[in-house]
Amino acid sequence: MIIEKKPTYLKNLFSILKYIASDKPSASSRFEKELEQKLEDLRLFPLQYKASFYFKNDAYRDMIFDGYTVIYKVQTDKILILDIFKWQNRSF
Repeated sequence: MIIEKKPTYLKNLFSILKYIASDKPSASSRFEKELEQKLEDLRLFPLQYKASFYFKNDAYRDMIFDGYTVIYKVQTDKILILDIFKWQNRSF
């Protein structure tokens, strides 16, 4: 299964990594490496996380990682990584 990272996800991830690195660069690297491993694990078990709170469609999932929510969509041949955010900062 292919994992495709959408521009919104990449932009928000960059902002998060930059924020973490401003305090401790090694923590930023660790965060990115561990998150990437979790995303790779989705290839084997794409439905392992709960249906999304933000979408009314079971194809959308919320992965909680280190206080952040990663929203992704499971399709037949790929997984779309849509967004990453702190739930407190999410606007509806």
